[in-house]
Amino acid sequence: MNTQEHQVDAPRRASAEEMPILDLGDWLAGGSIEPLVAQFKAACTNTGFFYVKNHGVPQATIDKAFEATRRYMSLPMEERLRDRIDERFRRGFMPIGVTQHPGHKPDLKESYELGLDLPLSDPDVASGRPLHGPNRWPQDKPWLESAAMDYFNATIALGRNLLRVFAVAVGKDEGFFLQYAKKPMVQARLFHYPPQESFTNLELGAAAHTDYGMITLLAQDPIGGLELCTRSGEWVAAPFVEGTLVINLGDLVKVWTNGVYVSNPHRVANRTGRERYSIPTFFNLDYDTPVACLPEFAPEAGEPLHAPIKSGEYLVKRFAAVQKYKTPAELAAAAA
Repeated sequence: MNTQEHQVDAPRRASAEEMPILDLGDWLAGGSIEPLVAQFKAACTNTGFFYVKNHGVPQATIDKAFEATRRYMSLPMEERLRDRIDERFRRGFMPIGVTQHPGHKPDLKESYELGLDLPLSDPDVASGRPLHGPNRWPQDKPWLESAAMDYFNATIALGRNLLRVFAVAVGKDEGFFLQYAKKPMVQARLFHYPPQESFTNLELGAAAHTDYGMITLLAQDPIGGLELCTRSGEWVAAPFVEGTLVINLGDLVKVWTNGVYVSNPHRVANRTGRERYSIPTFFNLDYDTPVACLPEFAPEAGEPLHAPIKSGEYLVKRFAAVQKYKTPAELAAAAA
């Protein structure tokens, strides 16, 4: 990786071709899936990013999640640190300084982490399977759990629908990927990005990276800040579009499709001088899902570009590379 520090200028706005808007309304109302599949294919082979509207996640649910996020992130730091992320289940408040991509300074963001809520008696939890466990909530703030879980559950439903579209797009029946989503490793993160004064490739709200799993569903606030890299290597901005969610593909999709569908790098730069909030849901498959090049995408000669992997093992490996459980003293030193 090139670790030479340089200024990152604001990119141009993404075009409608680079960030198309897919309307799910007709299909969710019982219409044909085929027109949507055609648009999905075009987006996935171009930038791997697109917007969806009429997606089924109520706007009131999104608004309440943002309201709860802003309310929580405005609390004193010492109060939020009582909810600090636990090392085993990776749930709770994650302060600035925990996430650091190799070759970069820590990301300038903080978050509240949640996922599929599993009891301690669940076999996967009891056996110590990574990233499986109960959510962690402050007992005196029921409004946070209520708003976050309503959003989480609504985006899980949307994620399952997008897996149906994805399955048809790669030549399978609608339920192909759903067979691997019985106990999916879905995570949501309530993000807060403080204002940022300067912008370099080594210090951003979120350093350039690809997502790890299958599909990411993102609610942006009007501040914007998401920037993505096109296949040509140009950075473009994905602005806020009212009534939509941003969807992008993760690394596992490259494996399934032998690189035909793309998982492009993206980053966050809060250039407005204002507080920025966003709420992504990362829809990942079951831990033991075998991910390999589908026959429909197998090369005529030679081996696929990517070796087969197990979904959960890959996710855990990627998380371990960028998230370090640090003591308060270590976090203070990282922020200095």
